[in-house]
Amino acid sequence: MLAECGNTKVLCTVGIQDQVPHWMYKSQKGGWLTAEYSMLPNAGKPRKPRDGRTGRPLDGRTQEIQRLIGRALRCAIDLKQLPEVTLWVDCDVLQADGGTRTTSINGALVAVYDALLYMEEQKSLPKWPLRGLVSAISVGLCDGEPLVDLDYDEDSSAEADLNVICSSDGKLIEVQGAAEKQPFAIEQFHEMVAIGQKSCLGINALQRAALGL
Repeated sequence: MLAECGNTKVLCTVGIQDQVPHWMYKSQKGGWLTAEYSMLPNAGKPRKPRDGRTGRPLDGRTQEIQRLIGRALRCAIDLKQLPEVTLWVDCDVLQADGGTRTTSINGALVAVYDALLYMEEQKSLPKWPLRGLVSAISVGLCDGEPLVDLDYDEDSSAEADLNVICSSDGKLIEVQGAAEKQPFAIEQFHEMVAIGQKSCLGINALQRAALGL
C-alpha cells in the first residue's frame, strides 16, 4: 500500500508471522500486532543515515513513531479474535514532507485490512477482528490559527503541533502535542483537536473508498 499525503509518500506492508511474542504464550490468547518505521536515507534533506548503519541502536524518534503506529492500529483490532500470529506492519518513508507518522497510520490501516482479508480467504480467522478504521492527521498552530496536514516548512515554523488519531466514529485514540515556541491556550488546544477530528473523518472516507467499503 502506497500512502500519499501531499509530497509525503510511505510504503506500508503487512507480514504474517506464525507465532506470537514469548510473553504471550501463557499470559493471553490470540495474536499480536507490532509496527516498524523507517525513513529511507534520501526521503528527506539532508540525507539521513540508514538505521543501524552507524552501529548505533534506533534513534528515539524512530522508536517513538513505530510505537505510536502500533498502539493506534491495536486499538482497531480485537487481538483475541486473531489466531496465534503476529502481524508485522512495516512503514517505509520514501519521500518526506511533513506528517510521516500520520500518513504511516493511514496507509498501514488499509494494509492491515488487506492482510485480514487474505487471512479470511485462507479460513484462518475465527471471527472478523477489525472493530473499525483508524485515521490520523497533523495539526499545527500557525500565526495563532489551526492548520491541518502541515508540510515541512509549515511544521518547522508552527507555534504548536499535534498529531490527532481517531477511530472511525470520530472518537479520540491518541493526541500527541507540544508547544514549539511559547505556551498556547487550552481553547486553542480544543480547537486544534476538533479540526483534527473533522479531518480524520474525511480521511476515513478516503480509506473506505480505497478499500471499496
